[in-house]
Amino acid sequence: MSEEQAETMEQEVAPEVTPTSINDLKPKMKLTGTVSRLELYGAFIDLGIGPSALIHISQLGKEHVNRVADVLNVGDEVSVWVDKVDPQREQIMVTMVPPLDVEWGELDKGQVYTGTVKRLENFGAFIDIGAEREGLVHISELSHNYVKHPSEVLTVGDEVQVQVLGFSKRKRRIDLSIKNLLEKPESQASEATPAEVYEYEEEEVDDDMPTAMEFALRQAMGDSLPMRTKQSGKKKKKQRNNKNRAQQEDILSRTLQVQHNG
Repeated sequence: MSEEQAETMEQEVAPEVTPTSINDLKPKMKLTGTVSRLELYGAFIDLGIGPSALIHISQLGKEHVNRVADVLNVGDEVSVWVDKVDPQREQIMVTMVPPLDVEWGELDKGQVYTGTVKRLENFGAFIDIGAEREGLVHISELSHNYVKHPSEVLTVGDEVQVQVLGFSKRKRRIDLSIKNLLEKPESQASEATPAEVYEYEEEEVDDDMPTAMEFALRQAMGDSLPMRTKQSGKKKKKQRNNKNRAQQEDILSRTLQVQHNG
């Protein structure tokens, strides 16, 4: 066995680091804790590192929960995942819902993932990359060669590498490509084919707006929440249209004035 192989095996069997303080916690870290207190909005979990963590009632499982007591009891030992942590305020939020491997905020054009083929359709293949929704590889993005049906190159259950072409959280859509990661045939290498452009509307994300879990935790800690308002997308679009219309009218007015003076 080579030194490099031995090092790889050692890394694979190395135990996970057990956190000893709130500063060691990271999002998606799996922990074991004990239920210390139940509230109407959730429960507090003792992780053995100082401040108790809050699990909101909406995070007790994938199914809707009416009462916290229907799922948890004081003294229960539970497995949770870190959702958010604020060491300065000593606030920890956890969830009993296994986190996604790929969050919407982690997606970016050009990223490469290894995914599993979940189903084939006439227009393409759906690939699970660990995100909230399966990504679509359109039939035109399966190969540099012509493909009549995805089953010609893929089978359900195959593991494939894919590249993110674009995505939209609002539309719950992820477009992927396999073709971009394949070497182009020599017969096509000299052909200057323009790349297909995928356009998505820019989404406005208000990261400062508190989630239900944050609201409950701040309420429990006695923190006040700032009230914020946010313009709707339709209102902003209307304002942009009005601005463009005003600019066009101004240009037309000046043009007519020049012609009149002439």
